[in-house]
Amino acid sequence: MTGKGKKSLFVLFLIFLVLGCASVKPKIPVDQGSVEPGGTVARGEMRLKLLGTPLALGNPLPSVKLVDAMTLKDVDLSQEKGKILFLSVVPSVDTRVCEEQTHTLGEEGNKLPGDIRRITISRDTPFAQKRFAKEAKLTHLQYLSDYRQGDFGRSTGLLVEGSMLLSRSIVLVDRSGIVRYIQVVPDMTHLPDMERAFQAAMELARKAN
Repeated sequence: MTGKGKKSLFVLFLIFLVLGCASVKPKIPVDQGSVEPGGTVARGEMRLKLLGTPLALGNPLPSVKLVDAMTLKDVDLSQEKGKILFLSVVPSVDTRVCEEQTHTLGEEGNKLPGDIRRITISRDTPFAQKRFAKEAKLTHLQYLSDYRQGDFGRSTGLLVEGSMLLSRSIVLVDRSGIVRYIQVVPDMTHLPDMERAFQAAMELARKAN
């Protein structure tokens, strides 16, 4: 190969390298801390109040009707006894951070015992949730919509003032319907600590056996 040919190949290699690096999305930060339901969260420089009655550890999950995205039937999680509930609460499945959170729940969450129900809750319509589940190939998760009046958000202190979306959170509920774990992510643009939540869920499963 001539010197000119080698130079052309090198230039093409550099272009490929630059374009490849440009297509790599920056890693989403993970928050290990938590704020209280009913408190205040951040979205960048903004401080946002959480509305509603704060959820508390050791208390029953409130009785609220959500809509199952696949069946369009009402679901009251406070009545779903006998299994551990892993609730992944997101503002909207059609955003990058929420998509990453849901993929982690669906893919890395496969290591969880079968008696742990993995559920995504958002204020997206059931139809948007169903479309997302099919496109993301995550139909093995359950999707529940709080699209009507935001009653789930109001009953847990997770409804964001202004946008009226749900604050990014993880909630674990034991087989008796008691809340045993809460992480409300301090910055909504960050991910929750999913690995720690997985460990907490597995610990709940071990205690129940």
